Amino acid sequence: MIDIAREYRVALPAWIDDELADAPAAVPSREDRMRLVHRLADRNWREGNGGPFAALVAERESGRIVSVGVNVVLSTGVSSAHAEVVALGLAQIATGSWDLGGDGLPSHELVVNWRPCVQCYGATMWSGVRGLVVAGQGPELEEITTFDEGPVGADWAEQFETRGIEVVRDVLRDEALAVFRDYRKAVDESDEVVVYNARGGTE
Repeated sequence: MIDIAREYRVALPAWIDDELADAPAAVPSREDRMRLVHRLADRNWREGNGGPFAALVAERESGRIVSVGVNVVLSTGVSSAHAEVVALGLAQIATGSWDLGGDGLPSHELVVNWRPCVQCYGATMWSGVRGLVVAGQGPELEEITTFDEGPVGADWAEQFETRGIEVVRDVLRDEALAVFRDYRKAVDESDEVVVYNARGGTE
């Protein structure tokens, strides 16, 4: 018999409880939702769990927070454990449905601190969310952090829109870039901060 792993576990780090302790159950403002995402992203890389990325899923109308996610690639050893994937998966567990746009459910949106990478692009598209809120888009994330976000097309937002997923862009963009710059400074100053999917000098 072949000896294989039969499951893997992806969980939020324990410090999430501290960060959410003073957060209200519902956050009606998209800007305030993004502020929470930035706070989680900044702490995440400092704690060594993964890159400077965070996300949350909220009910669009009420602002009720359904789930949060941070990048836990380094702490789990699972390359797909990106913030969006974690937040979406936990939201699906919380709602009891693989389809966050299913019958009887409120409309949900994903809030994330940059345009999704190529993996999270697909995960978001098939999750059932009806909205995607991003702090920014464009090359700055890759230029600052050296992460490779993959071949996402120039029409990425339009592809969401044609599938009934509203895209809201540039929500607290400068705050996102500030987190990325702090991360890059730490990368340059310490071997302890790992850019786990860097290009490694290739173009």
